[in-house]
Amino acid sequence: MSNFVNLSIFENYQKYIDNEQEIREKIRLMVRKIEQNTKEAAIQLQIIHCDLSKIDNACEKARKTIAACSENYQSLSELIPIGQYYRYSDHWTYITQRLVFIIAMVVYLEAGFLVTRETVAEMLGLKTNQADGFHLDIEDYLMGILQMASELSRFATNSVTLGDYDRPLHISRFMANLNAGYRLLNLKNDGLRKRFDALKYDVKKIEEVVYDISIRGLKNITNEATDETSNKETEENYSSTNAVGTVENI
Repeated sequence: MSNFVNLSIFENYQKYIDNEQEIREKIRLMVRKIEQNTKEAAIQLQIIHCDLSKIDNACEKARKTIAACSENYQSLSELIPIGQYYRYSDHWTYITQRLVFIIAMVVYLEAGFLVTRETVAEMLGLKTNQADGFHLDIEDYLMGILQMASELSRFATNSVTLGDYDRPLHISRFMANLNAGYRLLNLKNDGLRKRFDALKYDVKKIEEVVYDISIRGLKNITNEATDETSNKETEENYSSTNAVGTVENI
């Protein structure tokens, strides 16, 4: 009786499986390095919730850690076969979102405006165009910014506890603009949409903080009229080149 199964076929399949597992293991090891650096940066930024005088120092330390992540992303990109970014992207999606959050938080603390996807990508050594290979996915950027919104909500509350009654007012205006921006997007019923739904609670929490400051007479209205103009000038001076250059020059 003839053998209708060519067993050599399965040997080739096993080679494919072994190669796939080897690639994924190398990816996991590199992602762990990025994850460790990300944790360090997050820890460094936690000081802002208990000591406002150390914000600049915390941002400087976080930038150094971000620079290390950029080197690791370069090594990670070399492990990914051409055209197979999304085949393996589940390994680094979450940690990339966390890094977007950290970078966005640093830029906001330093300059008071929303960092662009292009600047984040450049700081991490990534591309923005999918056709170029290893890139910063738009959804990862948007998710990271929403994580920053939650952190700002917490920061606004802690700023009042630390005696800074002006900061929550700035954060409130920033969050209102951020919320308006996300509402321009036609988000589907997925993880990003669910995460966006939580933004309204972050906005509401900050509005409650601002309300308490107002009714207690702690609101400083002296500089409110010039805030918007000042923020625009700051954003112009704090260009993406400057943001990236600061990292590279550390």
